[in-house]
Amino acid sequence: MTFITGLDHVLLEAPAGGEPAARAFYGAFLGLTEVPKPPALQVRGGVWFALPDGRQLHLGVAPDFAPRLKGHPALRCVNLAAFTAHCAAHGVPTRPDQEGGVPRVFLHDPFGNRLEVLQG
Repeated sequence: MTFITGLDHVLLEAPAGGEPAARAFYGAFLGLTEVPKPPALQVRGGVWFALPDGRQLHLGVAPDFAPRLKGHPALRCVNLAAFTAHCAAHGVPTRPDQEGGVPRVFLHDPFGNRLEVLQG
């Protein structure tokens, strides 16, 4: 019997007070729409974003924050070359890679968390 039906959201950690940088990067730069956190969770800080497929990406405040340098979410994009050019135009470094068998790039959010963006 399978109990798991899918993935709802991914949570990345951020330092306290990082909400403006998260909104600038995930909202303005990546183009994700911010979604309101439930009132009971707003006191914890952080910010949530909707992904186009209905899933969400959450940024949660961690008092002992340390960036994720290996573990990461992998996000899809329609045009990886255009995304890479967008990153370059905004001074966001990327590292191309095809070891996984699909074109992809790695980059870091403003807090140092590793992100993967792949064509597909």
